[in-house]
Amino acid sequence: MYEAVHAHPDGTSTATRFATTAARVGYEGVVIRAREATPDYDSLRESAGIDVVDAVEIVAPDPERASGSVGGERPDHTLVCVRGGTDRLNRFAVENERVDVLTRPMDGDGDVNHVLANRAATNGVRIEFDFGPVLRSTGGERVRALRDLRKLRELVADADAPYVVSATPDSHLDLRAPRELVAVGEVVGFDPETVRAGLREWGALAERNRHRQSESYVSPGVERGRYEEDES
Repeated sequence: MYEAVHAHPDGTSTATRFATTAARVGYEGVVIRAREATPDYDSLRESAGIDVVDAVEIVAPDPERASGSVGGERPDHTLVCVRGGTDRLNRFAVENERVDVLTRPMDGDGDVNHVLANRAATNGVRIEFDFGPVLRSTGGERVRALRDLRKLRELVADADAPYVVSATPDSHLDLRAPRELVAVGEVVGFDPETVRAGLREWGALAERNRHRQSESYVSPGVERGRYEEDES
C-alpha cells in the first residue's frame, strides 16, 4: 500500500523524512506529490527500502491554467494530479485523460455529482478520498468532511469509478499507518478492503505509467520488441 504526501517545500517535512517514516509504519511506497520538490528518487528508494514515486499536484485557479500545467508537467512526472475544489476544476480533471488523479474534489466550493463520477469512470481518472479533514479537523468542519466523504463514496460506487485513498499529510507527523486509515474509513462507512484497494491504487498507477514511459511501450496492447522468425 502507498500514501501520497506533500513534501517540502510544499509541505513541512522532507521527502527523505516522509519515505523513512512511511517505511516504518508499514507502507510499501510513498508518492511525493509536489510542485517544487526535486529529491533524488533513486537514492531515496535505496535508502528507505520502499518505492518512492515522483508526482506533481497541479494547483490552479481555473481550468485554462490547469490545462497548460498538465501539458507541461505530464512528460516529466510518473503521476500527474489536479487539485479540485471548484466545480469547473473538478469537471476539467475528470474529463482529461492526461490526468491520473483528481485530488481534494470536495474542498472549498467543490462538489461531485453522478455526471462527474461517470466521466471519471470513462476516462480512467482516479477520484481521491481525502481522509485528512476527518483526521485533522473538529466541530462543524469535521461533520462536513464526514458528510462529503459519505456522499463521494456512494457516487464513486454507483459509477464504478476508479479511486485512491489518502490522508494528504504535509508533515511526517501526520502520516498514519494503513490500519489507522482503514479504521477511519470504517467510521465513514467504507468497507476495509475498499480503503486498502484505494491505498494500493497509487502503486498500481505508478507501475502502469512507468511502463508507458518505457521505450518498449507504443500504445495499449502494442509493445516494441525483438521477435524471432518462424523457421518452420
